[in-house]
Amino acid sequence: MKLSAWHKSQGDRVEFADPMFGHYDRVYMSKVFTFTPDCPDYYPCEVVRAGTGYKDYTTTLPDEIEHCCPDYSLYGVDEAYGFLTRGCVNRCPWCIVPHKEGSIRPASPLREFIGDKRRAVLLDNNVLASDFGLEQIEEIVRMGISVDFNQGLDARRAYDDAFILDLLSRVKWMNQIRFACDRMSQLEPVAECVKELGRRGVKPYRIFVYCLIQDVDDALERISALRKLGVLPFAQPYRDFDNNVEPANEQKRLARWCNHRAIFKSVEFKNYKG
Repeated sequence: MKLSAWHKSQGDRVEFADPMFGHYDRVYMSKVFTFTPDCPDYYPCEVVRAGTGYKDYTTTLPDEIEHCCPDYSLYGVDEAYGFLTRGCVNRCPWCIVPHKEGSIRPASPLREFIGDKRRAVLLDNNVLASDFGLEQIEEIVRMGISVDFNQGLDARRAYDDAFILDLLSRVKWMNQIRFACDRMSQLEPVAECVKELGRRGVKPYRIFVYCLIQDVDDALERISALRKLGVLPFAQPYRDFDNNVEPANEQKRLARWCNHRAIFKSVEFKNYKG
């Protein structure tokens, strides 16, 4: 959307590529996941490929494109999309973010990409680890914007910090407040956040928790504990960057049970036959 906005500002015509009827000077292709098949279409023009799915960890947009307001008409979306911060202070072994973006740093203020929208999906990886990120959340509260930090917040940054907990309880959330619980060391901070946010009026069913599945027994213990808290866990089987390891059947089965809400609420995993 930023590329589209910039090209249109230069007088260019922009559309989704059509290999049969389109005639282009340049085609952009991007992939998020390495396991996504490449686009097989042929274009007799300059083709620019980038993104983590192409194992490209260095390419970034030029500043004049990165800091323009996205062309939301490209997808016809009702909400804004963007990063307040980039990078992360954690170095989780399964995560590409530290390798690709480095440590936490400011990216863009909300007003740079919000446009005329009143809702925003924010893609930050660890916004609570950034003073700039916290200032932007305060700005979100002042503006009355509804938001979704869709990558999940780090409960370890919030559970014993009254300022952050108060701030999160004042935000207008589009859906749930999202946290991550990818290993056992995160379970207690998540549980404390659920308790402390509950004291501030946030019900457990408004909290959504990502759970990475590597060791099935470990993941099941985390998911079962979250189930007792009344929050919504979401299980994600681990995939390696080089696609050498396909998720095992038991990992997939645990994810199917966890992510099927009606079954998850009514059947214990030991009794699940899926």
